[in-house]
Amino acid sequence: MEKWSLMTITVLLGLIVRWTVSFGSYSGAGKPPMYGDYEAQRHWQEVTYNLPIKQWYFNTTDNNLQYWGLDYPPLTAYHSLLCAYVAKLINPDWIALHTSRGYESQPHKLFMRATVLIADLLVYIPAVILYCCYLKETSTKKKIASALCILLYPGLILIDYGHFQYNSVSLGFALWGVLFLSYSWDLLGSLAFCLAINYKQMELYHSLPFFCYLLGKCCQKGLTGKGLVLLIKIAFTVVASFGICWLPFCTEVEQILQVLRRLFPIDRGLFEDKVANIWCSLSVLIKIKNVMSSQTQLKLSFAFTFLTLLPACIKLTLQPSLRRFKFALVSCALSFFLFSFQVHEKSILLVSVPVCLMINEIPLMCTWFLLVSTFSLLPLLLKDGLLLAYVVTTLAFLTVCATSFSIFEKTSEEDLQLKSLSLSIRAYIPSFKAFPKIIKSLFIVSVTLMGILTLMSATLTPPQKLPDLFPVSVSVVSCLHFLFFLLYFNAIVLWDSRNGRNQKKIN
Repeated sequence: MEKWSLMTITVLLGLIVRWTVSFGSYSGAGKPPMYGDYEAQRHWQEVTYNLPIKQWYFNTTDNNLQYWGLDYPPLTAYHSLLCAYVAKLINPDWIALHTSRGYESQPHKLFMRATVLIADLLVYIPAVILYCCYLKETSTKKKIASALCILLYPGLILIDYGHFQYNSVSLGFALWGVLFLSYSWDLLGSLAFCLAINYKQMELYHSLPFFCYLLGKCCQKGLTGKGLVLLIKIAFTVVASFGICWLPFCTEVEQILQVLRRLFPIDRGLFEDKVANIWCSLSVLIKIKNVMSSQTQLKLSFAFTFLTLLPACIKLTLQPSLRRFKFALVSCALSFFLFSFQVHEKSILLVSVPVCLMINEIPLMCTWFLLVSTFSLLPLLLKDGLLLAYVVTTLAFLTVCATSFSIFEKTSEEDLQLKSLSLSIRAYIPSFKAFPKIIKSLFIVSVTLMGILTLMSATLTPPQKLPDLFPVSVSVVSCLHFLFFLLYFNAIVLWDSRNGRNQKKIN
């Protein structure tokens, strides 16, 4: 009973922080003619309510795709339609065709913020609470601390409740998938993840770990017996899930092709804005977009993405365990973020949420990564006028993590989960015991550097010849961090010798 009372308080605290951030500005506020993501979400409600389904993804006189055309999968469109029906009941002007473009008012802002909160309460927050509550071999204190840290992760709060998006829906469905797989409810896990992909196509970042874990599990059971039956059931679940979600668009082949063209716009180029991935960072030295065609860029990004995620996927397929599955979610999503095509800065959330799931296992490294992921969003948050919210939520998150998990004391090789790697190194260098000191020093330098760059970005005017000096600096520094973390998480996966059957059921 006490555990659930504390969990209730934890949820309330998370909700208070979310709603407080929502009082601030949002993407594109008062900035015509395109405004920002807030207007994009409102416009999708306008389009889905006023136009027939066949026109949602097509360029027509009533649906100008150049003005925030719908470019997310069907579940997002259905969600927009549901919100539009509620908006129609409150104020029809909010979704009136054409005339509602750029609509801004306090009542409408309250409505839009409420839709994010309700979606969060229905999908993401219950998954977080159940995941933390049923962590095995974990004290009640740690379960509460884990839930609090996950719910206070500033990156997701600032993007969904500040900038304005519905990332908690797709991430919540993915988290339900992880939760179901933890209890061997493989069909429900597959269904939940299909819903995640059909809400946001960026969930493909997590697709290979789900696929490899389930395939490895089927192989373990035997592909001529129970394993084959399970594989067929999973395949049927996936096909049925996609079929139902896409059914209204399956009337014509051109409908399906047009939706796919909208979901995967190759012509947009390798990256957008100042995203903290390898291509944006390299463009400081080499203008990749100018020296390579779009097709070459696409092939190059595919090759690097595939090669960097391959080791974790092979290990997971051959030796499936829930522990390796969670680490593979992180390493594969990070590979996609760093090397794949058409990456947005907000896609780092797809790496951050799986990292959140391991905060009770590797508190220092997970806290560090989550701080860096939020820092990488700084240029976007400054553009949206969310500096105060960024500073307060980040400091609050660091304080909660530091006090809940004593992160500065958890720096031994065992705590960092680098014991196996250290033993391998000591086979060649017997005196090597430097990991704890190296990690502590790097963490201090990293946090100091992020603080300095935040202060400079917020207070100084860049030179006229280098107007993007601070955003680019933030992106490059964040990218270097992410490359380090890619090596770190892959090292854990590859040097992990634990038997999956001896692992905690969820943790």
